Amino acid sequence: MSQAHTAQDVDYERRIGRSLWADAARKIRRDIPAMICLAVIVLFAALAIAAGYMYPDWSAKVDYDKVHQPPSSAYLMGTDEFGRSVMEKTILGAKLSMTIGFMANIIAIPLGMFLGAVAGYYGGFIDDLIVWLYTTLASIPGLIRVIAISFAFQGIVLFEGTAMEMNFSGATSIILALSVSGWIGTCRLVRAETMKLRELDYVLAARAAGRGGLPILFNHIIPNVVHLGIINFSLGFIGAIKAEVVLTYLGLGVTGQPSWGQMISAAQMGLVVGRWWQITAASVAMFIIVLALNIFGDRLRDALDPRLRTL
Repeated sequence: MSQAHTAQDVDYERRIGRSLWADAARKIRRDIPAMICLAVIVLFAALAIAAGYMYPDWSAKVDYDKVHQPPSSAYLMGTDEFGRSVMEKTILGAKLSMTIGFMANIIAIPLGMFLGAVAGYYGGFIDDLIVWLYTTLASIPGLIRVIAISFAFQGIVLFEGTAMEMNFSGATSIILALSVSGWIGTCRLVRAETMKLRELDYVLAARAAGRGGLPILFNHIIPNVVHLGIINFSLGFIGAIKAEVVLTYLGLGVTGQPSWGQMISAAQMGLVVGRWWQITAASVAMFIIVLALNIFGDRLRDALDPRLRTL
């Protein structure tokens, strides 16, 4: 009994000696469903990166002799209304969805973390202003907000004729709209957490030592809320993929390039005559990546939650 008790004490000391990040990484590595989902996410990301190199001339592959062919050894997922490979179309659709999901959240999450930390730390007028801003935006239904922002910036060109030219059309306008909308949830969470952190001893000690507000924010507050940003990034990724598919399905999204939403929209009438393969390919691809992101996001949230650490 004494030896077992000693072994438990040693294991306890090892676990409390690990950082939150090391403990989270250890939990994820031992979680088989989480690792499977991570592998699926990495696979989709790799396909998204490689798609442009794999199928550079996809739009020119029109062959009316092969229109609406069912899945076969030559075309594993069949062909579309222009005789093009549905599998290639699905992979290129993954490129668009993954790009929009990543770019939108790489802007929205840091913005939400910074504004939430500033609001929670400084309080007063700054807090009131930021709370008013995200409350106003949140009062507009999410899809309508994204559509309105996307159309507001549609066709705007910045730095025209220069190397920094930026054309807000298609995917760029959707990314901007999702970025403007996507920071709200992160800002709320980080603000609430910052209001607790600013009263802790190490923050009060830094303030008493004469450190300014921004150094305290970047050195003491934000590093302790990064886990919230990572969790919201995974959840925001799902929302961005769904938004892109819905907008494109409604004819309000990206045009001129393969998209899962466009595939579903184009194939829905074909179901009447038994052409199921295009809508199935897009739906299954979307289902797999969203499911993987959901499960991995949940496991990541549990792993990074300090309150759930097993001591």
